[in-house]
Amino acid sequence: MNKVILITGASTGIGHATAKYLAEQGHTVYGAARRIEKMQDLKTLGVKILSMDVTDDASMIAGVNEILKNEKRLDVLVNNAGYGSYGALEDVLISEAKYQFEVNIFGLARLTQLVLPQMREQKSGTIINVSSMGGKFGEPHGSWYHATKYAVEGLSDSLRMELKQFGINVVVIEPGAIETEWTGIAKDNLLKTSGNTAYKELATKHAKLFANIKGSDPIVIAEVIAKAISASKPKTRYVAGKLAKLILFVRRMVSDRIFDDIMLNNLK
Repeated sequence: MNKVILITGASTGIGHATAKYLAEQGHTVYGAARRIEKMQDLKTLGVKILSMDVTDDASMIAGVNEILKNEKRLDVLVNNAGYGSYGALEDVLISEAKYQFEVNIFGLARLTQLVLPQMREQKSGTIINVSSMGGKFGEPHGSWYHATKYAVEGLSDSLRMELKQFGINVVVIEPGAIETEWTGIAKDNLLKTSGNTAYKELATKHAKLFANIKGSDPIVIAEVIAKAISASKPKTRYVAGKLAKLILFVRRMVSDRIFDDIMLNNLK
């Protein structure tokens, strides 16, 4: 069944791959991002391009209104926009921490607010929130990023119960290591923020780990999102991508201190 789908962060990585994959399946896909020039190839597949900044309320309102004007419905929202701001907590400016939350959690929440009236009227819909395996554990230098992903997890669990009465599904996607711009941005932020502070030794080791990570192709997550969209009763969570299932299994099985040691040993 053809569905009308809005995907944020569609200019690169998971969002771009998902927009392409779902359009090829015959869905009506709206790809939203700030950098619309990076989405021109999606146009050839029939993806409709929206200029949207999830920290700009007016752009989100305009985007949702355009979809409803054109399609008269909205079946799926994929909240994918996000980034990783890394650095020791002591070193990260609070202004940067707030922006991390603006992008990764408040933008997600606001856009969800904007689409829910239509979904309630339809008595159907699916909200897909792209979290991370990092929504279940922490790591050095990632306190603000992991805090946002823990927030996505808690928000989604609460929202799922609120929306059940309206026939609206809430699904969390927990990617592992994925080959996208994310890793490079996180590495650069880490070195810029903590590469010359009291935390430089561990931060430099962590940056080298980022540089050596070879993640899964984003199509792995696109396929999981498509599976959730097509399911009559989707799972509440989907885990996919390199290392995700292994790390989350280990996290469940060991104590906090043992897990801390495992994470730190990987940075030696």
